[in-house]
Amino acid sequence: MSINVSQPYEVEGTDLIITDEALQFIEELHATFAPTRDELLERRGTAQAEAARTGTLDFDPATKDVREADWKVAEQPPALQDRRVEITGPPAPAKMAINALNSGAKVWLACLEDALSPNWNNLVDAQKNLYESARGILQFTSPEGKEYRLRDDVTLPTVVVRPRGWHLPEKHIEINGKPAVGALVDFGLHFFHNAKHLHEKGTGPFYYLPKLEHYLEARLWNDVFTFAEEKLGLPHGVVRATVLIETIPAAFCMDEILYELRDHASGLNAGRWDYLFSMIKYFRSSGKKFVLPDRAQVGMTQPFMRAYTELLVKTCHQRDAFAMGGMAAFIPNRREPEVTERAIEKVRDDKSREANDGFDGSWVAHPDLVELCKDEFTKVLGDKPNQVDRKRPEVSVSVADLLSTGDAEGDVTEQGVRTNLYVATYYTAVWLSGNGAVAIHNLMEDAATAEISRSQVWQQIHNGTVTADTGNQVTRELVDRLLEEEVARLREEIGDADTFAKYFEPAADVVRKLVLSEDYIDYLTLPAYEHLR
Repeated sequence: MSINVSQPYEVEGTDLIITDEALQFIEELHATFAPTRDELLERRGTAQAEAARTGTLDFDPATKDVREADWKVAEQPPALQDRRVEITGPPAPAKMAINALNSGAKVWLACLEDALSPNWNNLVDAQKNLYESARGILQFTSPEGKEYRLRDDVTLPTVVVRPRGWHLPEKHIEINGKPAVGALVDFGLHFFHNAKHLHEKGTGPFYYLPKLEHYLEARLWNDVFTFAEEKLGLPHGVVRATVLIETIPAAFCMDEILYELRDHASGLNAGRWDYLFSMIKYFRSSGKKFVLPDRAQVGMTQPFMRAYTELLVKTCHQRDAFAMGGMAAFIPNRREPEVTERAIEKVRDDKSREANDGFDGSWVAHPDLVELCKDEFTKVLGDKPNQVDRKRPEVSVSVADLLSTGDAEGDVTEQGVRTNLYVATYYTAVWLSGNGAVAIHNLMEDAATAEISRSQVWQQIHNGTVTADTGNQVTRELVDRLLEEEVARLREEIGDADTFAKYFEPAADVVRKLVLSEDYIDYLTLPAYEHLR
């Protein structure tokens, strides 16, 4: 094999991270695992087409024995026993990484996926910041002279790294003339540089695994972990992985996913926003019963979302694995105290519901919400680090329960279509400018929420949906007009001074292609990635 690195510009930390030894490790990962990854991606397309044709999914009869057998995942290390509040965010720039580490959370989910725009600067800077945070030396001085350092008066959170999903490429690194697998690049660089050090400290290496659609994809990750441990001379099982159940097919094989990873498994997470995206994507052509109300109306108390989370908690605790709740996307705004107060109460209700349902912890996107989340879980947990001993035998979830989208309360409105186009365009512009997460109207938007937004519009067009507020049918012509109006609104609100304003037009072009195309495009980030350097 041959490996080639394309460096479009000079980035501080390149010599530290992009070393010959690290690249050799990545090359070995690709030689061993990339062919299987390619086969599994092909399988996804076949499975989705069959689900769209039948309008249903089911639990695999071939793995019934796994679901019914009595087995447990490996015992969890001390650094992961208490996960009652996890803060999510990208490890680049350094300021955001330091703020997350200083937040008082139990875990920092360092996201190299939905919250990070994968340009060359972010690829290197994120890995450099993870390297320095593992060693406690991460610091940053702003252009204005403000210094950011890791606090020495609090226990820093355990770092759990989320690499990219199996589907995403890494064009800056080519192997045999083809873009590398983003997941293997992200994992490979972090593991190679930090695994031994983290293991010696007892704080890793730990990972979150996104976008899995089948237990064979979990088996592939398990094989990657075993290979990497052997290669670096680490004991088998030092890696711990939490899998995001954020696709509808994964909800039908949660037991199997934990089983495949059982020596490396830590738990499952209810990745609520991507789960909604997957539900829309998977059944986009399966009829009007799968057309959901406006995104803002699809909360965690909708019947199909409730079924999914109940099954997740029961499955995890039956296997002595952790059940992690979803993200609170609200961003407090001190300039709008009344709006903030109302939203805080919604977040509090959400975290209280998760804690009382049996989750062992949950996510927040902002440091100001860490104590709120911690308090709600402490009310239930007390001095216990988790509630894995709460097995939930009363829970029974059927296929019909998981797919009960037709029972969702709410309406599709033209204002909702506008909001979807606004958010998708705004987020894509920010992503193209180099940021992977952005606060829009006091909500943290990342790739998952943008995916929901554009997917809903595509689905509404193809199902001839009529809006409840105006009585208009959602057509290509209507959407094209609304998109133009929302881009104009963005320009008026944001102005041309912001660094990402110049990306409004290319972002609108990407969104237009996604929502108006005859064929559905699986991921927003794939066509958008062509614009990154």
